[in-house]
Amino acid sequence: MKDGRSFFEKLTGSVRMDDDTEEIESSDSKPLKKSKDEAWFDEETEEEGQLTVDVYQTPTEIVIKSMVAGVKPEDLDISITRDMVTIKGKRETERFVKDEDYFHQELYWGSFSRTIMLPTEIDVEEAEAIEKHGLLILRLPKIDKNRQTRLRVKG
Repeated sequence: MKDGRSFFEKLTGSVRMDDDTEEIESSDSKPLKKSKDEAWFDEETEEEGQLTVDVYQTPTEIVIKSMVAGVKPEDLDISITRDMVTIKGKRETERFVKDEDYFHQELYWGSFSRTIMLPTEIDVEEAEAIEKHGLLILRLPKIDKNRQTRLRVKG
């Protein structure tokens, strides 16, 4: 069932109160608020949540941490470039409870993603991702632009 609320509205339980909204009937006979500007969107379009992250640096690396509890490590898709990281995944739930039987529902289920622009370039080859107890930790070594080496000329 799609209820038309944004990820933030689902997360906080808030309700959008726009002047340009109209009530529509959902499949379970509950009226939903939907913006007139959103009326052209396909009802089957799945809304994607945004992953929350902490990003910090040490002298040698950039570290990204995110809670991905309920997601198997093989269901995470992490792509990195020298200046950007994208984390995608999907948190699946087994549906034993009907929607109308919930009193309160705050957990986010479904697809999520997050793209982070990095403040400095990283060494893609040396990056590592670790998942432990639902916490994803990405360790991204910084490129040392001041590092020098001497080359021998072969003759």
